[in-house]
Amino acid sequence: MINPIDRLIEYLAPRAAVRRRAARDVLAIYEAGVPSTLRKFRRDTGAANNDVRKGAVPVRVQARHLEQNHDIARGALRTMVNNVIGAHGINIEPQPRRADGSIHDVYAAALREAWRDWCKTPEVTHRLTWNKVQRLAAKTWLRDGECFAQTIVGSLPALDHGTRVPFSLEMLEPDFVPMHHAESATLRQGIELNAWGRPVAYHVHKTHPGEWTAGQGLADLKRISAENMLHIACLDRFHQLRGVSEFASVITRLEDIKDYEESERVAAKIAAMLTGYVKRGTPDMYDPATQGTQVGADGKPVPRQIDLRPGAIFDNLAIGEEVGLIDSKRPNPNVVTFRQGQLRAVAAGIGGSYSSISRDYNGTYSAQRQELVEQWVNYAVLTDEFTGMFVQPVWEKFVAAAHLSGVVRRPAEVVAESADDALFICQSMPWIDPLKEANAWHQLVQDGFASEVEVMRRRGVNPRDVLEQITSWRQEVAAHGLQFSSNAAHDIAAPVAPPVQPEDEK
Repeated sequence: MINPIDRLIEYLAPRAAVRRRAARDVLAIYEAGVPSTLRKFRRDTGAANNDVRKGAVPVRVQARHLEQNHDIARGALRTMVNNVIGAHGINIEPQPRRADGSIHDVYAAALREAWRDWCKTPEVTHRLTWNKVQRLAAKTWLRDGECFAQTIVGSLPALDHGTRVPFSLEMLEPDFVPMHHAESATLRQGIELNAWGRPVAYHVHKTHPGEWTAGQGLADLKRISAENMLHIACLDRFHQLRGVSEFASVITRLEDIKDYEESERVAAKIAAMLTGYVKRGTPDMYDPATQGTQVGADGKPVPRQIDLRPGAIFDNLAIGEEVGLIDSKRPNPNVVTFRQGQLRAVAAGIGGSYSSISRDYNGTYSAQRQELVEQWVNYAVLTDEFTGMFVQPVWEKFVAAAHLSGVVRRPAEVVAESADDALFICQSMPWIDPLKEANAWHQLVQDGFASEVEVMRRRGVNPRDVLEQITSWRQEVAAHGLQFSSNAAHDIAAPVAPPVQPEDEK
């Protein structure tokens, strides 16, 4: 905007006004946006899909190689998966509702029972349980950048669902969807799009392209509707079609750590093999004929033998000789410090916990809890993304398949739109000090700021399962004439059976 002073200067001295405006333009810039000899300057490569097309596959290959051959990378990936998915997977608590908003308990119980049966063999190979499917899908998603799953409903030739509900998953690695397939205005990177950019179909290999078979090629591709395909992807930009590995920004650092540690390990191994040397005082004492030897009783040279043992005394050294030790400065005492700094950067790049990735748990309770609290947000975000892209769509399709097949019919009083409503119980933040955590939650419940159900869900368990277990256990306890302190704490008087009299007292 030109102010009155600029207008006056422009009227009186146009050249000065131009220089004044140019100087203001120079000052009003982002220094980071100006090329400089002091730092690298990157150019924009255009749309996100251009970068993905060039680098997604090579990055995926490098990430797989690190998982197979680098202990730190494999441990970091396992840590991410375990904290995002958990030991028991992401559980589901059905909550179908009537028109008045109340939960239809009978229908919910029927869905839970059918879901338990389906979780035994959820995919077409019958080799994986539902919890294992979740962990493998999450590992593929984080390592490769994406994972695909075809949903199959109903009867198909040669397909045995293996469950009461005719619904199965076909899990697919990203290799099945070709990145460099023949592209057009509506087909990009193996994904067919409509005019608005929404996927309408996926072009997928019938067999893994790495397992070459006769006749494999473009004819090996099949078209799968987007309605029957789930795409779990790490997306960083709008309009990005394919995912890129979460390890993309830290692969170089992980490789450097691996190479550096291997070099230090070899150097320490070589240093352990080195012993010592014999040093002569002056050059005139050097005789090539007897170098490294001694003169025997017959006057002939024999190899010198130096007995190395604790407290050994060398009494066979010649005049002017001395024994020296080779110091290789290995092991390097700075390896641990360097490794810790690099692993902190790796943990920041992939959003993992440094303590879990490095197995370095030094610190006070407050420091460890602070790290856990701040870090757990990253795991919660990844869990939310995985649930939205995979777990929730699978549950919705399962409920629809259960209704259409007649295995679990939706009652008339249940609102159709709420039939697949559910709570997804994810991995909860672990307790560092169980006693302190339990007392804190107990105080919140006592003061009315939390409920018992919330505490159970935070612990990663289903409240209804806990209730059933408690009810069944207390009934069994009462049948045996026992009573525990938990009964009294909840004001529950367990009936006590009369004592059994011995036969001689009857």
